[in-house]
Amino acid sequence: MELIKSLIDFILHIDKNLAHIIHDYQAWTYLILFAIIFAETGFVVTPFLPGDSLLFAAGALIAGGNTGLDIYLMTVILIVAAFTGNTVNYFAGSYFGVKVFKPENKILKLEYYNQTQDFFTKHGGKAVIFSRFVPIIRTVAPFVAGVGKMQFGRYSSYNIIGGTAWIIIFLFAGKFLGGLEFFQKHFSLVSLAIILISVIPAVYAALKGKKANQSAT
Repeated sequence: MELIKSLIDFILHIDKNLAHIIHDYQAWTYLILFAIIFAETGFVVTPFLPGDSLLFAAGALIAGGNTGLDIYLMTVILIVAAFTGNTVNYFAGSYFGVKVFKPENKILKLEYYNQTQDFFTKHGGKAVIFSRFVPIIRTVAPFVAGVGKMQFGRYSSYNIIGGTAWIIIFLFAGKFLGGLEFFQKHFSLVSLAIILISVIPAVYAALKGKKANQSAT
């Protein structure tokens, strides 16, 4: 419970918390953010880690100056993190299979797998690209692609396109919008809004799937 509270606090005050990280660790921030993005995309058990809001906050803080960090170097490093994370997740899915998802699991919920499978059914291989912009599904999608034995070359092309687009869009959105006075004064609300907007597609898909199941029974 304490871990959950700490995580919620980190996300809701991500600008202040990230500013402290940058101040305390300076150039090591590149490695810290690499690790977070890699873990969120690379380990199917860590869908709760911040992704979208973290990228937005990083872009905003770098644009504000006095961080000593370079936005372009950060972009390259985080694209590598996103690509390698998803690749590791793909091979984990290929190795472990669907058996790790069980109805009683708290993290590896069977409903996450089913939602992601529906996402793949609807979008095909391009689901790997689209999933980058949907929390939880973003973490589960590469695992499901591995379970389904998607051809690795095809998967990798979708992986690099999706990962590159995700990092650039959110990092540079933070860079260009984070300097505005409104965003500076209401950054916690902006972070919360980013999270809520990001999860709408997943919630909609879950409700639609639940309704379809009820209709079938």
